[in-house]
Amino acid sequence: MDVDQVTPLHFHWSKTEDIINRGGGKLVMQLYNATQHEQLADTEVVVSVDGVVRTLNVGGIVALNPGESITLPDHVYHKFWAAEGRVLAGEVSLVNDDAQDNRFYEPIGRFPAIEEDEPPLYLLCTDYPRYYPGLNG
Repeated sequence: MDVDQVTPLHFHWSKTEDIINRGGGKLVMQLYNATQHEQLADTEVVVSVDGVVRTLNVGGIVALNPGESITLPDHVYHKFWAAEGRVLAGEVSLVNDDAQDNRFYEPIGRFPAIEEDEPPLYLLCTDYPRYYPGLNG
């Protein structure tokens, strides 16, 4: 992740994830709880940083140094970016299901429009119905 490259604000309906700063600069995150109607809640956010429970104000910022990690429960809006240098970030979670588990605060497209002029070497989970129409997905 490059400095100031921002992952859009989003949450997951059913996925808890551990995000780890594997090296480089600081991995910075801004966090909000989601309301029942998927808006930004005005409540404190409770997360675990390296196993220590932390309570953050609404829109609170957490900066992870290399080697540190955070556990994000479902329904916690988060966006993150690198500061003070590129960051190698890792995630430990259930499989990412773009079609069923991501809620972006502002509407965005998952992938830019691409004119396919070569067959794919590897399929994304959303590609299988197109290439294997008999599969139920």
